[in-house]
Amino acid sequence: MRASLKRLLVLSMPLLLAGCMVGPDFVQPDANLPEKSFYGDRGPVNPDAPLPPPTDPTWWRAFRDPVLTRLAGRVANENLDLQTATIRLAQSRFQRGVAAASLLPTVNGDGKYTRELYSQNGIVSLLGGLTGGAPPKIDPINDYNVGFDASWELDLWGKVRRQVESADAQVDQAADQRRDVLVSSLAELARNYIQLRGTQTQIFIANHNINVAQDVLNLARERQEKGLQNGLDVENAAAQLEGVRAQVPAFQQQESQYINALSLLLDLPPGAVRADLGSPRTVPVTPPRVPLGVPSELARRRPDIRAAEDQLHAATADVGVAIGQFYPTVQLNGTVGFDSLDFAKLWKGASSLQYNVGPSVTLPIFAAGKLHNTLELRGEQQKEAAINYHKTVLQAWHDVVNALVAHRLEVKRRASLNAQVQHARQALDLARSRYRDGVTDFLTVLDAERTVLQAEQQQATSTMNVALDLVQLFKALGGGWETAFPDPPAGVTETTAVEPAPARL
Repeated sequence: MRASLKRLLVLSMPLLLAGCMVGPDFVQPDANLPEKSFYGDRGPVNPDAPLPPPTDPTWWRAFRDPVLTRLAGRVANENLDLQTATIRLAQSRFQRGVAAASLLPTVNGDGKYTRELYSQNGIVSLLGGLTGGAPPKIDPINDYNVGFDASWELDLWGKVRRQVESADAQVDQAADQRRDVLVSSLAELARNYIQLRGTQTQIFIANHNINVAQDVLNLARERQEKGLQNGLDVENAAAQLEGVRAQVPAFQQQESQYINALSLLLDLPPGAVRADLGSPRTVPVTPPRVPLGVPSELARRRPDIRAAEDQLHAATADVGVAIGQFYPTVQLNGTVGFDSLDFAKLWKGASSLQYNVGPSVTLPIFAAGKLHNTLELRGEQQKEAAINYHKTVLQAWHDVVNALVAHRLEVKRRASLNAQVQHARQALDLARSRYRDGVTDFLTVLDAERTVLQAEQQQATSTMNVALDLVQLFKALGGGWETAFPDPPAGVTETTAVEPAPARL
């Protein structure tokens, strides 16, 4: 009998140490992204075909603007949203530690001293009835007790390990959410910077057209002084000059707002980043070609897709936790201590030692549907997380295609606007020359002047939009984070100032 019991213990030891894992195991979902083109694959995939290069994680360097590069290198350490995301990541790691602690025994130490006086009219009075006399008088007593107790839940069904698995997935989700915040913050910084330079370009264009309008006004006054025309041309020219001047304050207000937005992204008071921006510049030059990488790798590059996958992983593990609640809970309990009425005898070895050791089993019998509803809830949450993952991947795919189309068409539009500006400037020169010779009327000059201003402003806006669309494309491709987070991306240092600087206004 004793041999059979020993054999049973030996055979059951692996179960006690490892146990089984109830619930579904997580399987990485298929993103169902195309292999060759974001516009959809055409024909069979050739595994030996050369793959396009991946997106550069430090994509802002493609603009070759040293000021933008320096500002981007400060985002990881100075942005408040990133600091908040870092704290949330630390919180998730501590929560994981709380869950993992359940895998190990819990040990508590305690010490107690009590002084007791038993009531003569209480249970002591029964002693008198047993002896046939008056109950004995018991003096107050001291009771000294020290020891510790321990408990350990055997994770036979893997419920606690599923909790740790869910906590690990939540840590990964918090890390990927922090990466997503970094990607968004870098894109927001680049957008604000490009819009700032675009606004400064508009101010430059307005000031240049103020000089042009002043020259036209001077020409009208010159012809009036010579008696070649009345004062109507002068008043029209003066009105157009003031109209151009009225645009400058609005652009200056926008300039201040973008500088303040950059300051906020870098945890600085309003206007504090102005000194780092230097003198006004043109919009950064966009690269002629952008490496897109393999579309199927988008699921690994986009932090929001990775976070959605982590959420699905955690939800799958939570299903296992809910299933584990239906199984018995086996726990080992023990208490060891020393008890004595005399403090001097408290440590007298076996005479003061007391202990109790033994297992306990808890089996759920009736919970009014709590366990069943919890399991159904976790199952529905897993389905929701799977739909959210699918939607996140699909949204990322749409983001890339929309950014590609917007960038391509805006480049085409900018080329037409560049040609329009050249023709408009030539038309203005001809109109002024013909007006000076008295061949054409002044209205033609004013119309040509307005056309030049509008064409130059549209050209500047289009140039800015090309850069903004490129930023959106880089963001859609998931560029801008590194595994060595939150250190600044590799290569972003003050030495980047040696790169060719954009043209100054």
